[in-house]
Amino acid sequence: MNIAIAALGFGIVTAAILSLGAVGFTLQYGVTNVLNLAIAGVMSGAEYVSLEINRHGANIWLTIAVGAVFGAVASYALNRFIYMPFIRRGVRAFAMVIISLAVWTIIQYVVLAIVGPGYSSLRVPVTHTYSLGAIRITGTQISVVLIAIVALLALEATLRFTLFGKAIRATATNAPLARASGVNVGRVIDLTWLISGVFSGIAGVVIAITVSSFSYSTAGDFLVPLIAAAILGGVGRPLGAMVGALIVGVVSEVGAALTNPSYKNVIAFAMLGIVLVVRPSGLFPERVQRKDVVL
Repeated sequence: MNIAIAALGFGIVTAAILSLGAVGFTLQYGVTNVLNLAIAGVMSGAEYVSLEINRHGANIWLTIAVGAVFGAVASYALNRFIYMPFIRRGVRAFAMVIISLAVWTIIQYVVLAIVGPGYSSLRVPVTHTYSLGAIRITGTQISVVLIAIVALLALEATLRFTLFGKAIRATATNAPLARASGVNVGRVIDLTWLISGVFSGIAGVVIAITVSSFSYSTAGDFLVPLIAAAILGGVGRPLGAMVGALIVGVVSEVGAALTNPSYKNVIAFAMLGIVLVVRPSGLFPERVQRKDVVL
């Protein structure tokens, strides 16, 4: 029992990381209907960009900011220069999944060719460790959770209370109708990919912060739990992705603590399979299901 309770703290930290990536992933899908598996490549790139500036003396907050900017630019470039040409040629949603998987594979091995197979670590200030019963959590981990909470609340407020948020929701619900109503759908899509890239970049950096060391494949290890969180919450629903990330993060960490730490991704994959069988639309399904990708 103490082991499970102790793992709860790690589960919350993992949930914070997954929520950032899952929200970026589901936001892209919600607006464009593209399941972008190459998001792991953006996260991996953000890890190494943050490592480089961290080595040159940047503090952890500047490191996160630069990772966020890199994620935004990389995500925008992926859509603008790789995905959109395929979409213009009439490629369907399933084919776009295969394309995004190919892009992720290419990015992964390009990163490997540049940085090599070794492990790297960010210089993170040593912080106090706090205890709540069997739960032990460091100040750095608390900061990661707070970063996720602030970022997610800011996104939710944007979607609910701003004109841009209304334009995103209109485009996600019915892009042709939104375009006919005067919404600049192209600009909404571009800004959505930029925002989702910010979340992906932050996710990559906080992964680098929370793990003791990372390699070219570390971000990819989070891809299955990230997708499981997004699907559990209902793909295309940012709020659902947050809830899904909390469930997947806690269950996978506690389950791994009770069985074997190497089973963490296996547990997340099992949860993904169960969700697809029992409730494929997720906890918070979209009101409108779209079949084609959006340009």
